[in-house]
Amino acid sequence: MLATVAVIVLAVVGTAGAVHYMTNFWLYRGFPPPSVPHSVTVIRPGGPRQVPVIMPAVQSITVRSPALGGYPDAVTVVLPPGYANHPGQRYPVLYLLHGFPGGPAQFVNVGQVGAVEATLVAAGRMKPMILVIPTGTRSFLADEEWANGVSHANAWETFVAHDLVKAIDARYRTIPGARGRGIAGLSEGGYGALNIGLHHPGGFRLLESWSGYMQADHIPAVFGPSAARLAYNSPAYSVRRVVPQLRASHAFLWFYSGASDPLSAQNRAFAAELARLGVPHRFFEAPGRHDWRLWRALMPQALIIASDHLSHG
Repeated sequence: MLATVAVIVLAVVGTAGAVHYMTNFWLYRGFPPPSVPHSVTVIRPGGPRQVPVIMPAVQSITVRSPALGGYPDAVTVVLPPGYANHPGQRYPVLYLLHGFPGGPAQFVNVGQVGAVEATLVAAGRMKPMILVIPTGTRSFLADEEWANGVSHANAWETFVAHDLVKAIDARYRTIPGARGRGIAGLSEGGYGALNIGLHHPGGFRLLESWSGYMQADHIPAVFGPSAARLAYNSPAYSVRRVVPQLRASHAFLWFYSGASDPLSAQNRAFAAELARLGVPHRFFEAPGRHDWRLWRALMPQALIIASDHLSHG
């Protein structure tokens, strides 16, 4: 009887352990959970000193969108260090778009974006920003491409560029207008950031794409059968129509691709087109593939670039 009980206990513990392992792996993709150091060493003229790292505040809100037929989208907002203690200060906003399949939690749990920002701010390598991470789908398995789809009340581009921006400006102490607003994303989110930014020139000062693509995927449920709609939603082609507006708004495009990423050819061709058109940008290939190892490694650089190109209050 004791042996039977022991087997049952081991089985239960084993099952619980497996569930715990799989849950943690899904949340953190094999990386350790986010952690913020208590302090960082900063070199000053008088010598090195320890600067405390202030924990970011993460909020979950919903934004009800007319573009989505009144659908309440779940949005994660990361408030920068010092936000609560400086009620008179306004902050730039960086909108972050996830890939597919994915969601806002991946930026916080896997990308550790809040911890990275807090550490960089303490070290004096960037200024604080508000980070806004919407959910780009009603269902985990529904691919919407962050685009205005052909079906009714499925205008995800308009949701981000208008409804979400309006809601965030009304609720938080933002620096309104393009000078205080950037948009970035990874994989499909990188494509979405470029597509939305180019469709709304003057709406965002900074556009970042992390391993994104520049030609719309042929997804009939999103774009229908029209070749013209596909071209309109392909940054590789649509950028040509908005060059004067990009220059007038002092927009800057920053994007990269893993050297082993199949999408790197699209990125190189897009960089060549931007150079031909005279659009300010920076593109580079980094060692790596299309995965979180690359996006995590370059997260500090992406946030620093955003901080450098956006206005601060």
